[in-house]
Amino acid sequence: MKDVPIAATSCGPARLDLLQSATGLFLALFMWLHMFFVSSILLSKDAFWTVARFFEGYFIFGRPIPLLVSAFVGFIFFIIVAHAALAMRKFPATWRQYRTFWSHMRAMHHADTTLWMVQLVTGFAMFFLASVHLYLMATHPELIGPYASADRVWSGRMWPLYLLLLFAVELHGGVGLYRLAVKWGWWSSNDPLRSRLRMKRAKWGLTLFFLALGLMSLAAYIKIGIAHAPSAGELYLPDWLQAQP
Repeated sequence: MKDVPIAATSCGPARLDLLQSATGLFLALFMWLHMFFVSSILLSKDAFWTVARFFEGYFIFGRPIPLLVSAFVGFIFFIIVAHAALAMRKFPATWRQYRTFWSHMRAMHHADTTLWMVQLVTGFAMFFLASVHLYLMATHPELIGPYASADRVWSGRMWPLYLLLLFAVELHGGVGLYRLAVKWGWWSSNDPLRSRLRMKRAKWGLTLFFLALGLMSLAAYIKIGIAHAPSAGELYLPDWLQAQP
């Protein structure tokens, strides 16, 4: 018998998969850091003002340069678009495929399959919700501060969008990190089922933590926005800066 030639395989899909994992990991870690920055409002108005001005280069150049924020926002949006494009390779392409997947998911009762659907739905929602937020940040970076941000949340009626975005981001990011850990064998042990259970518990613990932190932060902005509504549009200045001649 003649040897059957082995078809040459392409490394392209594997490289795209690795790139999808890398961009997803970067975005998940960025969103956690972003949540800590945003939640500085829970410490004080001065704390959030300091964080906002830091990213504008105020403490390096001696004056705020909002264009730095716009450039970084553009970079984040590029990563989001790239990650979404890579992830869509695995999405069902037609309604029939969605219906087939949905029936299989309900029949199997497989938790990780259900989490994949959660990630698909939240990723789809997040792409549109985050685009609105990023557009505002890119076009008006100077309006990031205790009063300006609170006015946008309350007087600008953006709090419903931010509430939906909070749940979409935290659910999507938590599920994504869990799936990455399973896929690449992070924190694995000789007992795969036990390792997966531990990772699921860690995932839900982190998700609940960041959801609670996000809800408390959003409530703080709403409270400040309500109190500041009569003076909406006025920017915040810390006392030490007002005292300067």
